[in-house]
Amino acid sequence: MPDARRLLALLDHLSTAVMVFDGAARLCWQSAAVEALFAVNMRKSVGQPAGQLLAGAPVLLAALDKVLKTGEPLVEREVTLAESGITPAHSVDCSLTPVFEGSRVTHVLLELTDAGWRRRVVREENRLAQDHATAALMRGMAHEVKNPLGGIRGAAQLLERELGSEAHREYTRLIMGEADRLRKLLDNMMLPESKPHPVALNVHEVLEHVRQLVEAERPNLRIHRDYDPSLPPLIADRDHLVQAFLNVVHNASQAVAGGGEITLRTRAERQMTLNGQRHRLALRVEVIDTGPGVPPEIADQIFYPMISGRADGTGLGLAITRSLIHKNGGTIECQSRPGHTVFSVLLPLNDND
Repeated sequence: MPDARRLLALLDHLSTAVMVFDGAARLCWQSAAVEALFAVNMRKSVGQPAGQLLAGAPVLLAALDKVLKTGEPLVEREVTLAESGITPAHSVDCSLTPVFEGSRVTHVLLELTDAGWRRRVVREENRLAQDHATAALMRGMAHEVKNPLGGIRGAAQLLERELGSEAHREYTRLIMGEADRLRKLLDNMMLPESKPHPVALNVHEVLEHVRQLVEAERPNLRIHRDYDPSLPPLIADRDHLVQAFLNVVHNASQAVAGGGEITLRTRAERQMTLNGQRHRLALRVEVIDTGPGVPPEIADQIFYPMISGRADGTGLGLAITRSLIHKNGGTIECQSRPGHTVFSVLLPLNDND
C-alpha cells in the first residue's frame, strides 16, 4: 500500500477539484485542480475557514453548513463563483459528502467541476458531428458540380474557336472566366484533407508572421499584442496554424476596417478537454476585435461552410480554420457582442516539460 504522502500526490492528478473541510468548516486539504479552478495559489489556505475561502459562493457555504449539521450528502448544479478580481465569474457543479466517525460528522468532502467545461465538451461533440456531416455533403456536392462545369468550360473553348467576331468571343471568355471562378470556389469547398506534419514551434513566431502579413495588406491597421512569454513549445503543423490564424485575423481586420482595434492574446489553460481528450496544459490564443460583432442570426453557424456575415464573403474561411485547428487536436469558438468579438483557439501544449 502506498504511504500517505504518495497517495496525496496521486490524488493531485484528479481532474476534479477536491476540498476537504473539518467539522469546524476549516480547510484540511485540497487537490491541485483547485488552483486551476480558482486561478489562485491555494497551497497556503490550509486551516483557513470556509467563510473566507468560499466568500464568493454563498450557496456553497450554506450547503457545507447544512451537511455538517444534518450529515446528509448534497449535490448542487450551476453554482456561481463570483468574480474575485483574479478570475472571472463562472459556474460549477458540486457534490458534498460527509465523513463520519461513529455518528459524528468529522469532515466534508467537496468536489467541484467546472460546469462551463461540461457545456463546452457537449457543445464541441455536437459541433464535430455536424462538421463531419456538413463536410461530407459539401465535398459530394462540389464533386458533382465540378464535372459538368468542366464540360461547360470545354464547350466554351471550342465555341470560341468557331467564332469570327471578337465581340462574340468576349462572351465565351466570360463563360470560361466564370467557370474558372466557380471551380476555384468548389475546390475551397472541399475542405483541406492534408494530414498535419507536427513540429515543435513557438506560437508567438506564428502569430507575429500572421500579424506582419495582415499589417502589410492594411498599413493603417495596428494589432496589439498581449503574449505570455512563459508558454512552452507547441507541437503542431506550422502551415496549418498560419493559415488558420491568418483567416481569423483577416476577418477581424475587415470587421474594424471602419475604425477599431485588434488584440492577439496568449495564455495557458490547465486541465482542458479538447476533442474528447484531457490535457493537463493547453494553449489559448484569442483574437479580439472591437468591430460591430457577429450578426446574432448566424452566431451559432459561423463555422459552417457558406455562412458569412459579409455580402462579399464566401463563408469558407472559418470552416477551413476550424478544420485545420481540429486536425491539430484543438478547438475554436467565438463569443461576440457589438464592440467586442473574441475568437478563442485552444490547442494542447507539450505538458511533459
